[in-house]
Amino acid sequence: MNTSAGIAAIVLVVLATLTIGALAMRWSRTTSDFYVASRSVGPWLNASAIGGEYLSAASFLGVAGLVLVAGADVLWYPIGWTTGYLLLLVVVAAPLRRSGAYTIPDFAGWRLRSAAVRHVCTLLVVAVGWLYLMPQFQGAGLTMQAVTGAPVWSGIAVVAVVVATLVASGGMRSITFVQAFQYWLKLTALLVPLVFLVIAWRGDGAPLPEATGGWALPDADLGAERLYTAYAVLTATCLGTMGLPHVVVRFYTNRDGVAARRTTLIVLGLLGVFYLLPTAYGALGRVYAGDLSDAGRADTVILELPERMLTTGADALGALLLAGAFAAFLSTSSGLTMATAGVVGQEIDRRRWFGGRLAGVASVRVAAVTCVLPPLALALTADNIPIATSVTFAFALAASTFCPLLVLGIWWPRLTRQGAVAGLVGGGLAAGIAPLVTLGLDPDGWVGLVLAQPAVWTVPLGFGLMIAVSLLTRPARPEDVDRVFAKLHTPERA
Repeated sequence: MNTSAGIAAIVLVVLATLTIGALAMRWSRTTSDFYVASRSVGPWLNASAIGGEYLSAASFLGVAGLVLVAGADVLWYPIGWTTGYLLLLVVVAAPLRRSGAYTIPDFAGWRLRSAAVRHVCTLLVVAVGWLYLMPQFQGAGLTMQAVTGAPVWSGIAVVAVVVATLVASGGMRSITFVQAFQYWLKLTALLVPLVFLVIAWRGDGAPLPEATGGWALPDADLGAERLYTAYAVLTATCLGTMGLPHVVVRFYTNRDGVAARRTTLIVLGLLGVFYLLPTAYGALGRVYAGDLSDAGRADTVILELPERMLTTGADALGALLLAGAFAAFLSTSSGLTMATAGVVGQEIDRRRWFGGRLAGVASVRVAAVTCVLPPLALALTADNIPIATSVTFAFALAASTFCPLLVLGIWWPRLTRQGAVAGLVGGGLAAGIAPLVTLGLDPDGWVGLVLAQPAVWTVPLGFGLMIAVSLLTRPARPEDVDRVFAKLHTPERA
């Protein structure tokens, strides 16, 4: 790709993002605007914003790279990421919105009448946010370096500064409009070049990918390790979606439970359409770019296909794809920063840090800048971790902690604060230690596989601890649980 075209694409995306965010700032004045956009976001706008923040670099670049390397076997990832919203629709969306909370820690503290549960949830929101943010920053730096030749730190700095500015200036109200725009930009950025690539492929005789290992069927060889991996991926992605803070916070922005359910239905359609596109790029990559897998550059297959397949227009289409990729970094990072800043800002308010001088909007703004700094420092100093690997760990951590809390908190009246803390701490430690051991020791065989894909055993551990400890501490059940459940499950008019 031409360097000038790549730089122009990045500049245009950044300018469009800042412009839309600045225009939306006119409606961001109150604390409710900053936290949940005053609970006034309609289903289509909210669904587009969810698609914008949820479809990260792991979706935009990573899915195509995984398909290039492993064929159809890896389609468990997008299937799981999409199916997670079906579980959200059935189990969580409407009751969570009816709770009236701003964040997951708010919901947990209200449901269990416990400051301790709220504090543990706050720490976990920060952990998941940072674990997800760092690879977004690193991916932006590596993408900018690969396309423009700029140093890695420049791409990291651009994304961090833009994201902190957006969240600190306009909060949820601003990033809702920005992320909705970025979903449609990402969809267009993939769809338009793909039309020309498919035309070129058909003009080339529509070759199939036999030369690069064929198109493997999912789990055609049902060995024990492959079967375990498939179940682990589905467990982490399906249940982890339910517990991702930047996803869950979106349901607080709906007007009511009915709007929350409609939002989720639209999201299912938007994600289903989107994931068809990177899959097609991966399939074309197995025909024209098989060498990228051997070179360790599979994640760049989307960006490199236009130059390999087209004789004219490759630079323009490549720049459009780069714009979509950079939008993926910005939109997901914005959602993660908003979710993290929201819970940290609330802690600043409650604990009256800084002598009580910061409250409401001011606390969110300070928290937005503060929450970006640790993952920014890690992205600049730590070794590069593959995006898909870090994202998988974040999903496993969310699935092992917040998923049990939300499911049992909404549907099981016997949950106690002691049970919630036990499950959050136990599931969180198990899902958190596993990646550290994997990255530090790189164990082989079944031990390495079980630690690299921990959700199969950490999710049941989280559920089991919450249920067992709650049954042992029955007297600690909140006295007003019946009133709480009536609020969660009394439906609104359609």
